[in-house]
Amino acid sequence: MRKKSELPTKICPVCGFSFAWRKKWARNWDSIIYCSVRCRHNKSLTLRET
Repeated sequence: MRKKSELPTKICPVCGFSFAWRKKWARNWDSIIYCSVRCRHNKSLTLRET
């Protein structure tokens, strides 16, 4: 088993939160962009502000 600090991480473009790899994302880690469902739904709010 790996330590959490050794797992790959990504940064959410909506909130800027750094989130780590999860076992349930193992098959599609490359396509994961957002840290949560809330950020995925709020992506349009961030795009409008910029």
